[in-house]
Order: sequence, then C-alpha cells, then structure tokens
Amino acid sequence: MKTIKLLVAASLVMFVGFSAEAQLTGTQIIEKAYTRATGDDQTSTLTMTLTNKQGKQRIRKIKQFTKDFGNEEKSIMFFQSPADVKNTSFMNWSYDSNKSDDQWIYLPALKKTKRISSDSKSDYFMGSDFTYDDLGDRKLEADKHKLLKTETINGKVCYVVESISKDDEYMYSKTITWINKANFIGVKKEFYDEDGDLLKILHIKKYEKISGFWIITNSEMKNVQKNHKTSMVLSSVKVNVGVSATKFTERMMMRGI
Repeated sequence: MKTIKLLVAASLVMFVGFSAEAQLTGTQIIEKAYTRATGDDQTSTLTMTLTNKQGKQRIRKIKQFTKDFGNEEKSIMFFQSPADVKNTSFMNWSYDSNKSDDQWIYLPALKKTKRISSDSKSDYFMGSDFTYDDLGDRKLEADKHKLLKTETINGKVCYVVESISKDDEYMYSKTITWINKANFIGVKKEFYDEDGDLLKILHIKKYEKISGFWIITNSEMKNVQKNHKTSMVLSSVKVNVGVSATKFTERMMMRGI
C-alpha cells in the first residue's frame, strides 16, 4: 500500500510539473528571458569583429559599462581602437515603462553628441550587423508572442517563440527566439525583413556564470542576405563593482573613460 501511495504521489508531482510548464505562454517565456537577473552593474571589455563576405576582418576594442537604476537601465561604450573609431562613444537608456529607449552617439571628428532619432534606429551601428534598435531594450508589450514548439539545440532544450510586432512600421516582420528552458537565456534568434524573408541570425556561442549571474560572453550576428557577420566577445567582466551613476551622461561621452 505504501508503495502504491508513493507512486501516486510521484505521479501527482509530475502532473503538476507538466501542468505548470504547459501554462507558460510565449509572452511569459519572453518576459522571463527579459527579466533574467544580471546584477546591479557591470563593466567589461568588448571585442567587436566585423567580417565581410570575402572574409576580411575589422576588429574594434570597446570598454563598456551598464547600471540598473531600478526603473531604467543605462549603458555606455567607449571605442578604444582602431584609430578611425577611437574616442567614439555610444549611450543607451532603457525604461521599464512603454517609453522608447533614448540613445546618443558621440563622433569625435565632429566634436558633437548626436541623439539617435526614432527614424534612425533601423540604421546599422558603426558598420556592424546590429541596428541601433538591436542594441536597445525591446519592450515586451511591443510584440505578440506565440510559443511555437520546443527544440533541442546543442544539447539544450529550448522554447521556440515567435514575436510579431504590433506596429506595422517596425523594421522586422517577425523574430523567432530559442530560449534555454533551464535558465531562460536566449541562445538563438532569427530576424525576418519586411517581406518576411530571413535577414539575420543571432547565435549565442557562450555564456558564463560570473559572480552568480549568467552573462552572455560570446555572440555572433550574421546577415544572411549580405553574407556579413559581427561577433561580440566580452572579457574582463566584472559584476556589482559600484559603477557611478555619473558615468552615464553626454559630458562623459565627450570626455571618455
């Protein structure tokens, strides 16, 4: 009798577990991915490598900082090399509300900080395969999310979620994201152009646990239509080091590190 009771109890636990999983919607899965904890602040060195269809590479070194202010998150990056982009800086402010991200770029040749307009957010950032919009924080409510299936990638079981913009003017007709069920890290994302054709694929190649937080340290965006790709590799990552709030200003963009 005891054995039967244990089997029944085990079955109930499994049933409850499956039911809880079945109740996760596409929106809930994306929300868990968006709200995944990454620490209060972070510093790192970013190596950005641009590779064209002939295989020729351009490598850029960047120092970047991020900080969570509670109802908003701010990030800033300073280009350190090569010479043609040195002292260029970029800053992004993302908000918890429906307000669009604020973004600025400082171009040393012009000695001027330029605010990125909403019309310019579909432009590619510094010759990379990431648009200004890609570098910002896409609002959960901006898209309709649908769980398509589960699929295993590199041994990781993933939710596959389709996201379609509620705004007809958005540069992507849809995106499809593969999210690791174990830790809700997105491991792959496909971007489709306005005609519904595959435009770009983002691959997360490596993530590490640093100071108790899962941090993406190696990613690659490939434009399949242009056969051009951009890799982003983080090193010297430090979490919760007390980055000053004064770091995220237009004055600091012009001043540099």
